[in-house]
Amino acid sequence: MGLWRSSLLLASLCLIGSRGQYAPDLVTSLPGLSQTPSFKQWSGYLQAGPGKYFHYWFVESQNDPASDPVVLWLNGGPGCSSMEGMLSENGPFHLNADGTVYMNEYSWNKVANMLYLESPAGVGFSYSSSQNYATSDPQVAEDNYQALLNFFQKFPSFASNDFYVFAESYGGIYAPTLSQKIASGSNQINFKGMGVGNGMSSYELNDQSLIYFGYYHGLFGDNLWAELNQYCCSGGSCNFYSNGDSNCMNTVSQALYLIQDIGLNIYSLYSQCWGGVGYSARYAADLSNLFRHYNFDMKAPVEASIPGVPPCIDGTNSYDWLNRVDVRAALHIPSGVQNWELCSSAVTALYQRSYHDMTSFYQYLLQQNLRILVYNGDTDMACNFIGGKWFVESLQQQQLKQYQPWYFNNQVAGYYEQYEKITFMTVKGSGHMVPQYKPGPALHLFETFLKNSNN
Repeated sequence: MGLWRSSLLLASLCLIGSRGQYAPDLVTSLPGLSQTPSFKQWSGYLQAGPGKYFHYWFVESQNDPASDPVVLWLNGGPGCSSMEGMLSENGPFHLNADGTVYMNEYSWNKVANMLYLESPAGVGFSYSSSQNYATSDPQVAEDNYQALLNFFQKFPSFASNDFYVFAESYGGIYAPTLSQKIASGSNQINFKGMGVGNGMSSYELNDQSLIYFGYYHGLFGDNLWAELNQYCCSGGSCNFYSNGDSNCMNTVSQALYLIQDIGLNIYSLYSQCWGGVGYSARYAADLSNLFRHYNFDMKAPVEASIPGVPPCIDGTNSYDWLNRVDVRAALHIPSGVQNWELCSSAVTALYQRSYHDMTSFYQYLLQQNLRILVYNGDTDMACNFIGGKWFVESLQQQQLKQYQPWYFNNQVAGYYEQYEKITFMTVKGSGHMVPQYKPGPALHLFETFLKNSNN
């Protein structure tokens, strides 16, 4: 990859155009797309540190690129690709099974310039020249920050636009850690705020709330619920998260089994599990976020037909399309870079989790001139909405609006409560990936937040 790195450095000098567009990464056509987009797009690499190169895909706003915000999007895992966000959630291009590409009418680039970043190294098309993919929460924050600085070096005309960080799932760790670096760094980024969708913000609150979510959604019966209360609770307080009582640990294990091991779709309780009962790399990554304190034995993963894709998530179209030779060429992916996978089992296995609660990061950000949105699809069990609500409430900010419904197309789309600088929202009937399950309401809440308007 030495030749590629040299080419990347030489190409960094090739800025052209009145808006400082980075010519070598310009995407001029996409295999399978029959129409010509009304916006420009770029795909290539951002240097995230010595020998680390993160793949990005940047699409201009369909509205007014010069004045609309720039929004960074990060998926989670840890170890999962933001191309899921681009091609299955809020990006302008979505895929059919036959390899054709169609335009997403609810794309978030209707109102913003969207930057999709595959992070950390080893995820998707991102790589490290050392091929050492061990990393940690603080290192990923630093690498993402360096990649972001490199982005604005390539696209300096966007540096004055309002900038936001949005992330999903384990991105609940990525977003606030990166946001703190941006807010405290000596950079010229016009940073305005952060959004976290179905994010991991507190292991304790996520685990505690999942037991209540499970029982009140009918996932386990009264006998187990009585045992959970008998062994895990005392004096009106329950500890399902880190209880040392062996009987409590046993009953929590039984409850977790009924949530994750019987064939339910943990990302969307009422949705089918695509491909039937089973799970693999994506499930392994997300389930590893639950009840880590107890070190429960997890069922051995079922081998997936496509690497990195669990049966409950249909990632076939993305895997097939992104690994086509003509698609890789269109996106400027060098031939020596690994095949694309939705989630990297190597990155997940080597990942070191340093942070288990994001409170201190949020408290710092709330002291800045920033706005924060926390939103949750209410049928997700990987990062459930009750835990998200509890986390926001625990920040003890001044409440401006009490819990109440919000609407989309004259229908209740969820509920929200608003504080001075942070808003919590649920999305009714949505699973873990809100822009995928409820694209219309997702675009509405995104645009409303950017405009800082009433729900």
